[in-house]
Amino acid sequence: MAIADAELQLSLQFADPSARALLPRHRVRRWLRAALARPAEITVRVVGQDEGRALNLSWRQRDYATNVLTFDYQQEPVVMADLVLCAPVLAAEAAEAGRLLEHHYAHLLVHGALHAQGWDHEDPVQAEQMEARESQVMQALGLPDPWA
Repeated sequence: MAIADAELQLSLQFADPSARALLPRHRVRRWLRAALARPAEITVRVVGQDEGRALNLSWRQRDYATNVLTFDYQQEPVVMADLVLCAPVLAAEAAEAGRLLEHHYAHLLVHGALHAQGWDHEDPVQAEQMEARESQVMQALGLPDPWA
């Protein structure tokens, strides 16, 4: 169940401009809306390796840049979250997996939006449920299933 366009307030920031051409606002809105079940206020920030690593170390005590960090502040009645995507990590992962970078960005935005709504993958049952939902959303968008 996707939310209406008016129900998503989106701020899109590029600290690392390498993904700007892949992430026009209308595309990011479409991908996020497909994953959201409630109205949302979301900031998406695309960062480089240094900022991604610093944030992951500061917030998760892990000394490496990760693909996406979700900072969820509120889940109801409005989802409020920041999604931080690390451009170099996503580029490397997409290349390694033989996926289009655009599709990988879509998947990680869907993944982050699900985290912002309380989905998680800390145990095998949760992981299976979240992966199934990600597959469903991606296929509804006409994009490849990232888990196929």
